[in-house]
Amino acid sequence: MSSILAAAHEMYGTVLAQQMGNPSAETPPAADKLMKMFRYFTWFAQMSGIAAITYGGGRFAWEKWGGGGLQSPKMVANAMLGGATATSAGTIMNAVVG
Repeated sequence: MSSILAAAHEMYGTVLAQQMGNPSAETPPAADKLMKMFRYFTWFAQMSGIAAITYGGGRFAWEKWGGGGLQSPKMVANAMLGGATATSAGTIMNAVVG
């Protein structure tokens, strides 16, 4: 029984040693298209963040210029906070991808 196990161990050891090599890295088939889509998404996130910050600032200015009290401070603050977050996320994704 032990000789069968030793023979099997030797055979599998030789087969595995022959099949294992130094693999070379290859890019996935659609990597360039995925990176292009990722860059468009990053651009969209940055632009939507800038638009939200601009909207929030414009809303503050419009309500102050109109003389009315700030009707929706929570909505405007959330728009500005969301814009800052989206712009930061776009910048961070750009840095991660390189």
